[in-house]
Formats: sequence, structure tokens, C-alpha cells
Amino acid sequence: MSTDGTRNRERTRAAVLDAAERLLHERGTRVSVAEVAAAAGVSKSGLLHHFPSRDALLLAVAEHGLQEFTDEVMRHVDESEERAGRVLRAYVRTLCGGSERAMTFFSPTALWGSLMGLPGMERVIAADAAHWRTVFAQDGLPEDRALVVRHAAEGLANAASVAPYLDDRELAVARTALLALAGPVEPRTTAGPGS
Repeated sequence: MSTDGTRNRERTRAAVLDAAERLLHERGTRVSVAEVAAAAGVSKSGLLHHFPSRDALLLAVAEHGLQEFTDEVMRHVDESEERAGRVLRAYVRTLCGGSERAMTFFSPTALWGSLMGLPGMERVIAADAAHWRTVFAQDGLPEDRALVVRHAAEGLANAASVAPYLDDRELAVARTALLALAGPVEPRTTAGPGS
């Protein structure tokens, strides 16, 4: 296949995924393959060439969204930080004000709830969960701290999407606290006799 053919294929696939995600956010899983094809500017048969079924398309939307979120977090990693917790701090920055798209990803109105019953979705979610477990295990912070900070950031992103539970000032305060918690653990010193 020529380079132009590969680029066209990638552009078509991206257009279909973007249209499907937009329509899923607007209408939920009631959206049809024909509607997605029309919104993407491709024929239904063209869409089915890339995604052989509606379920395959919806799974691809989920995988694409998870990958975009991962990429967004990695863009927030500060390469100049040479200490434990760099990725966890990037995760906090991404979810707590660094990326509106990522914050929307964890909102209660996100499409994830409607996709959870989709055949194959458990595999997609399990792979994503395993990915993040590995990343945070290699990030250098104790597991308990990483778990608390990670899930607190997700909860803050969720709360920020439902006004008035968390305003911008409160989100900034919470973000600062989580970033501090995502810093390296200071070694404990034991006071000896006569200290």
C-alpha cells in the first residue's frame, strides 16, 4: 500500500472514531453505524471496511479514548523532574485542570457507563487497568500513596464536571495538595537515646 493510501486510511479511521465519539456523547449508544458514517463523511460500507460491526466500532472508540488519555498524561510528565512520582504528578496535573478533555473522560456523563456492557469491553478495561498498575509501580512511590493520589485525582475530575460540587479555586487547592502527596517520600529518621 502506498504512503498516500496509508495516510488516507488513517484519516478515515480517525474521522470515524471522532464522529462516533461525538455522537456517543450526544446520544448515547443509540447511535447507528449509518449515522456515524454520515457524520464522518464516509459511506456505511467504507466505515464497515474499517470496523466490521457496530460493536467493533464502539470497542475501538473506547480503546482510542483510553489511548488518548494515556498520551495526554504522558504529555504532562515534566522530564526535568528527576524524582519518584513523575507520572503520578502528571496524572494529577492532567485530571485536575491540565486537560479539559481528560477531565471530561472521568465525568459521570461520559460514555463509559453505556459501553461497559459491550462484549469485549471487560478485556479493554482490564488491559488499561494493568497498564496503569505497571506504570505507577515503576514510578517509584509507595503503592498506598500512589493509589490514594491517583483515585483522588479521578474523583476530583468527576466532581469538577458537576457544578457546583467543586469550583475552580477548590480544584486548585486540591490539586496542590495531591501534587504534594505525589512527591517523594522522605525517609524517616529514628531518634536515638538522648535526642
